[in-house]
Amino acid sequence: MEQQRRTASGPGRVLVAVYAIFALAATSRAGVQIGTKFHEAPLAYLLSAFAAAVYIVATIALAKRGDAWWRVALAACSIELLGVLTIGTLSLVDAAAFRHPTVWSVYGEGYLFIPLVLPVVGLYWLRRTAPQPVG
Repeated sequence: MEQQRRTASGPGRVLVAVYAIFALAATSRAGVQIGTKFHEAPLAYLLSAFAAAVYIVATIALAKRGDAWWRVALAACSIELLGVLTIGTLSLVDAAAFRHPTVWSVYGEGYLFIPLVLPVVGLYWLRRTAPQPVG
């Protein structure tokens, strides 16, 4: 059944806007890093590109209506949370391996820790807008 409540309605509009800003910021950052100094830290810059792709998918999925898009948004926000927790922890444990920061380094410290908070808010909102069984 189609989702009755849109993820992009009400407070969800703000969430979609924040995701769109992060998609643009992460894509721009990764593009510049890969285009100008990829040889310095290919892993870090590819991780930034991956984060950008996750933000793009999350933005689109949160803005769309329907159960399938809700599931895509759930997957994107879950991957984002897993990524920021994993990369954030690794960047603290082995700082030498992350001399060149990514969007998710130190739990998004370079972005005021918003990359850590954003997927939690996204997952909360998705729970509130979860498709309801009919019947």
